[in-house]
Amino acid sequence: MNTLLRGILAMAVIVVASNILVQHPMGAYLTWGALTYPLSFLINDLVNRLQGVSAARRVVLVGFVAGLICSVIGTQIMGEFGPLVTLRIAIGSGVAFLVGQLLDITVFNSLRRAAWWRAPLASTLLGSSIDSVIFFTIAFSASLTFLEPSNDVAWAGEIGALLGVGPAVPFWISLAIADWCVKFAIAVFGLLPFRLIVAKMTAPVA
Repeated sequence: MNTLLRGILAMAVIVVASNILVQHPMGAYLTWGALTYPLSFLINDLVNRLQGVSAARRVVLVGFVAGLICSVIGTQIMGEFGPLVTLRIAIGSGVAFLVGQLLDITVFNSLRRAAWWRAPLASTLLGSSIDSVIFFTIAFSASLTFLEPSNDVAWAGEIGALLGVGPAVPFWISLAIADWCVKFAIAVFGLLPFRLIVAKMTAPVA
C-alpha cells in the first residue's frame, strides 16, 4: 500500500471517528473528538513531507468529503435536543476543516527546507488555530444566528468565567480555547511520531 493511499485511509478514519466521538463529552469543555481530530493535521503533514503538496490536497479533499457525509447523516439523527448535527455545526465543521487544512499545507510547504520540526509545528499551530476560530464562531457566535434562526444556541452565549477561572466571556469562547489547547499539545507531542515515521518511510532499503 503506497503512502498516499495510507494517508487517504488514515484521514478518512480520523474524520469519521472524530465526528462520532464529538457526540461524547469529556468534562465541561471538551469532547472525546478533541483528542482524535488534531491527528488530521499530523496525517496532512506526513503526506506533504513524503508525497508533496498535490498529494496532501487530495488527502484533505477526502477528509472534507468524509466529514460532509458524516454531517449529512448527523442531521438526520435526532438526539435529546434535536439533530445531532445542526446546520451551523455542519457549515462550521466543513469550512473550518477545509481552510485549516489548506493553510497547513501552504505553511508547511513554505517551510519545507527549514529545520525538520519547523514545518510540522508551525503549519499545525496556524492551521489548527484558524480551524478552532472558524468552527466555534460559525457554530455558536450570536452574531451569526441568521445562518440558522431556528437553532437556539443561547446556551453557548451565556457569560461565565473563562474555563471556570478567568475573566467573564461567552461559554463558547471557553469551548474554543479548551479545544485549541488540546490541539496545541498534540501539535507539540506529535513532532516525535512525525520524525519517526518520516525517518522510517525514507530510510534506504537494505
